[in-house]
Order: sequence, then structure tokens, then C-alpha cells
Amino acid sequence: MGYNIVLVEPEIPNNTGNVGRLSLASGCDLHLVKPFGFELSDSRVKRAGLDYWQHVPLTIYESVGAFFATHADKKMAFLSSRGTKNYTSIDYTDNMFLIFGKESKGLPEDIIKKHPNDLFKIPVLSPRVRSLNLANAVSVVVYEGLRNLS
Repeated sequence: MGYNIVLVEPEIPNNTGNVGRLSLASGCDLHLVKPFGFELSDSRVKRAGLDYWQHVPLTIYESVGAFFATHADKKMAFLSSRGTKNYTSIDYTDNMFLIFGKESKGLPEDIIKKHPNDLFKIPVLSPRVRSLNLANAVSVVVYEGLRNLS
């Protein structure tokens, strides 16, 4: 039981490290899509992931195209502040892919346009906040999914 967490072009090493630790703790696989805004050897990635990083089930893709070429037939949910449906309405199924964009811009426009029916958001109730921190957003969605599977 678990999910595939996908970070498309992550920029902040601490977030990626935290998501790596979350992946391991929640029984999920982590997929990272290049380019990254850091090196995976960055000490901040390691520090955030603590000594768990070496155990994280990790797959790295050279590009968004390479990721989709490998997993085009898989069930996916795309998370974006531009989504119109709530993340609680995702039809969570075991091993599905939960796709998150980079911290500064979110998912690329072409992904949003290609997958409008699979685009979900986490509600943000304050008009002063654009979105949640990436690692926090991943946590919210993954644990809602696990709750749905149990």
C-alpha cells in the first residue's frame, strides 16, 4: 500500500529531503524530475532527510518527457494551486502517482493544460498565502490518500 510521489523540477533541497523522509515513512516511492535547483549530494538534502535518505525508494528522470514516456499509462493526480477540485476528492488508488510542481512556479503550463480533469488543489483560506510549502503539501495529500486506502 502506497503511492508514487513525483516532484517536477524541485528547487529547494530541504523540501526534497523532507519529502524523501516522508516517502520512506509512508511507504511511498519518490520520483524526481530534472532539472533540480540543487545537487542531490547537497548537505541540506541529506540533513532534511536525516540518515533515512539512503533507504528512500528513488527514481530520477532526466526530463518531464522521460517521466511521462515511462508512466503514461498510470493513474495520476496533479496538485496545483490552480486546480478547481479539492484534494479530498481524488479517487485515491494504491500505487497511483501524485504529481507536484516546483516551489516557485508549480506545475508547468503544458501539464496543467493536458490534465485539467486530474488537477486538484489544497484549499488555502487566507488571501495572503498563495500556497503551502511543498513538503507540507505533499504530506497533506499523501496522508489523506493513506486514510482513504485504510
